[in-house]
Amino acid sequence: MVPVPPIATILIEPVVRAALLEDLGRAGDITTDAIVPAGARARTALVARHAGVLAGLEVALLAFRLLDATIETCVQRPDGSHISPGDVIATITGPARGILSAERVALNFLCHLSGVASATAAVVDALRGYQTRVTCTRKTVPGLRALQKYAVRVGGGSNHRFGLDDAILIKDNHVAVAGGIVPAIERARASAGHLVRIEVEVDSLTQLADALKARADAVLLDNMDLDILRRAVGMVAGRAVTEASGRITPGTAASVAACGVDLISIGWLTHSASALDIALDYLD
Repeated sequence: MVPVPPIATILIEPVVRAALLEDLGRAGDITTDAIVPAGARARTALVARHAGVLAGLEVALLAFRLLDATIETCVQRPDGSHISPGDVIATITGPARGILSAERVALNFLCHLSGVASATAAVVDALRGYQTRVTCTRKTVPGLRALQKYAVRVGGGSNHRFGLDDAILIKDNHVAVAGGIVPAIERARASAGHLVRIEVEVDSLTQLADALKARADAVLLDNMDLDILRRAVGMVAGRAVTEASGRITPGTAASVAACGVDLISIGWLTHSASALDIALDYLD
């Protein structure tokens, strides 16, 4: 797997800072401040409790450093690592108050993003031997889109649109308002810049024929059974990018890929993936 470039700190810092401010509230960590002496130091480690693919480590470590710039971190397992129970991911050393106060925010990011990467990797593994790629959607947690899409890439997947402004995707309600697929695509093409691609969602072979007639760049084959999906790919015959969607799981992904689609898009990778269990253990 090609290493995924990290997200620039300037992009993730506002998200991590906001999470820390939310957690610290109006008076800070009153539990830690009451119990831990101001000069106390600690050495801790991020340790895997379950197997999976690691993502979001730099986001988690930034939480510690934002709370106390003197906290030192040492990475043993970078993002993209396949981790097993008991693996030490990184050590965090420094003022105990800062480490304890940042712990939950750091783990929230790390466990969630590693869960997204692990879920993506499970689908990618199910598709080995096929040319079909896995992609995410815009069904992301508000404020976390860039991070969640990064985690999908770490897990071996690819990204769909980041927002409403980087590609045209004509959905069923657009078609209804426009009065049909052909007029919807024609209006989109008249408005789009020369680098903007046009994709249209279809749920029948009749709609697909209209999309091909209007020269859509990509077609989203939504909730089609395998027989119809296979026929749809045959109709397209390479004239457009084909994307299948609709309740696809690691157990069903291979059968969908066998129909010949270019892409499988999965919303639950970002909106419902289970967090990967990772803990912060006190060493001394």
